[in-house]
Amino acid sequence: MENQEILKLKELCEKNDISLSEEQLQLFDKYLSFYTKWNRVYNLSSIRKKEDVVYRHFFDSLTLVKLFEKINLDVEGKHFSDFGSGGGFPGVPLKIYYLDKIKLSLIEAVNKKCIFLEMLRKELKIDYEVLCQRAETLNEKFDILVSRATGETFEVLKISKNLVKIGGYIIIMKAKKIEEELKPFTISLKFKGYPERSFIVIRKENESKAK
Repeated sequence: MENQEILKLKELCEKNDISLSEEQLQLFDKYLSFYTKWNRVYNLSSIRKKEDVVYRHFFDSLTLVKLFEKINLDVEGKHFSDFGSGGGFPGVPLKIYYLDKIKLSLIEAVNKKCIFLEMLRKELKIDYEVLCQRAETLNEKFDILVSRATGETFEVLKISKNLVKIGGYIIIMKAKKIEEELKPFTISLKFKGYPERSFIVIRKENESKAK
């Protein structure tokens, strides 16, 4: 693996006890190349430089791996949804990491991003589905819903509670400001060589808990 950006991803993961195989690194390498080409034409994200994509998209998505370990969440066999997937974050990096251990659905309302996600699936030859519609219109329910930088937090929670099974988890990745009411549900993790990351974690125990 000669790509310098992917080597940096490997090093950053190793520092934080996230192990990536050669196969997984090759998938991230393909993802990086494919994403940067599409991003130039279709403006998937304002993050353009390859090293920033690796740092702020790939590794940032993989911080969820450490959260799952922290809360003792067994992901095997679980159906994940990525609400507002955009360029595939955090869902596709999680799928590359867990591979066949998880089932993945990407929820994305913007057509050009849906097309990218479908093309990416073929490029990487990994299995996930793209649900190209607004999350509010979905009837399906998932074991674990993850969301990153998707609109106003309480609006995301309101929509998400209808998409998660009883006993399932809603996990919203937050960078800085956490709403006061959500601080009891927030877990912050420190990383080597990367800023502290906060996650709002709500387990849906019954129909009223995730409101």
